[in-house]
Amino acid sequence: MHQHIEGIANRLMSQLKGSGADALGSFVTSRQLEVAGAPAVPDRLAPLIDHTLLKPEATAEQVRALCAEAREHGFASVCVNPGFVPLCHELLADAVPKVCTVVGFPLGATSTRSKAFETQVAVTEGAQEIDMVLAVGRLRGGEYDTVLEDIAAVVEAASGRRVKVIIETSLLTTDQKIEACLLAAAAHAHFVKTSTGFSGGGATVEDIRLMRAVVGGGMGVKASGGVRDAEAARALVAVGATRLGTSSGVAIVKGTAGGNAY
Repeated sequence: MHQHIEGIANRLMSQLKGSGADALGSFVTSRQLEVAGAPAVPDRLAPLIDHTLLKPEATAEQVRALCAEAREHGFASVCVNPGFVPLCHELLADAVPKVCTVVGFPLGATSTRSKAFETQVAVTEGAQEIDMVLAVGRLRGGEYDTVLEDIAAVVEAASGRRVKVIIETSLLTTDQKIEACLLAAAAHAHFVKTSTGFSGGGATVEDIRLMRAVVGGGMGVKASGGVRDAEAARALVAVGATRLGTSSGVAIVKGTAGGNAY
């Protein structure tokens, strides 16, 4: 399987050689044309927002407020640490926002068995979406089979629930970002996602454009990390983001600037 992924990655990368940013721009443009271009920016951003609270010091009271805001504004989901999944499931049982949680967070360096078990527990307790962290070190080491199996194990454990693969763009080269997206697609994940918010960097227009170009129209692309206002959110959606992970969701829908880090 790693030879298949490597072959696809090499073919894509061959289009990026020779002229730096110009080659990348040509590659992205041609790929976007293949998938009928980037989506139109919707009038309302709320249905694209994963309302996020992943700070280690988050309290149950803050999570309750998060769920209330998600209900009020009609966000796509609340994204919380696994320990708060039962509470969110209770609070949002009859609501539009889904319960999203994180797996292997924030390093992605736990074992595949641990990630799969963590996913199973989260699903049992009410999680409807899983944001898993890629095995970044394994990817950077060229261990494609290991990365593929890691993602596939979480997809299987999720039993049909949506799985988003956090590739941690700030730690990857362009080649590795392409490889990560291809591996997520090969493992039948539903989304690729930019960042945890814990390793520096964050969502950029360039990364979202590249990720959308690589996965085509068949997968979601989630922009997370540093999305703090409506202008930034719309710029990311314009180049292919279909979900926005942010702790500034309320500020975004109200047209003000958010001050949170994620």
